[in-house]
Amino acid sequence: MKGYSVVPVDKMEGNVVDRISNQWMLVTAGDGEKCDTMTASWGGIGFVWGTPAATVYIRPQRYTREFIDARERLTLSFMGEEFRQALTYCGSHSGRNEDKIANAGLSVGLTPEGTPFIEGAELVMECRKLYRDRFGPAEFLDKTLIDVWYPEQDFHYIYICAIERIYVRIPEQ
Repeated sequence: MKGYSVVPVDKMEGNVVDRISNQWMLVTAGDGEKCDTMTASWGGIGFVWGTPAATVYIRPQRYTREFIDARERLTLSFMGEEFRQALTYCGSHSGRNEDKIANAGLSVGLTPEGTPFIEGAELVMECRKLYRDRFGPAEFLDKTLIDVWYPEQDFHYIYICAIERIYVRIPEQ
């Protein structure tokens, strides 16, 4: 990918909790013909089944989920603060009804594997799906979370994904 270098997963810098919860990320899936992205502030990075992994949570009604389910890979694009307005737009509009990516002022690139990502990202994680499940009311040990986070009973799908590659944008000289 032009303008990016590959960094080993165990050498990734920065506070991952802050990246996800405060800086947000764009979850992107599809192919070179058609893709969608969505803003996410729920997720995690860790180690499971012998591999570095990312966990993302997607509500069932999100259009991006259709692309995630249809493909083996997805990307997590972490953008700089200058993209805050675009991130807000992508979190409040649906690609089902418009060209959300273009309307947010963003453009799509492809990794060498052909996985779409959002150009200009400071950091891109290319991930391969390993597992999918869905939260259910019976599994909540703290039932108060259901009323707070799921008044419509639209429980998130959980995707555990192997982090295959991390791309870090090379600063312009």
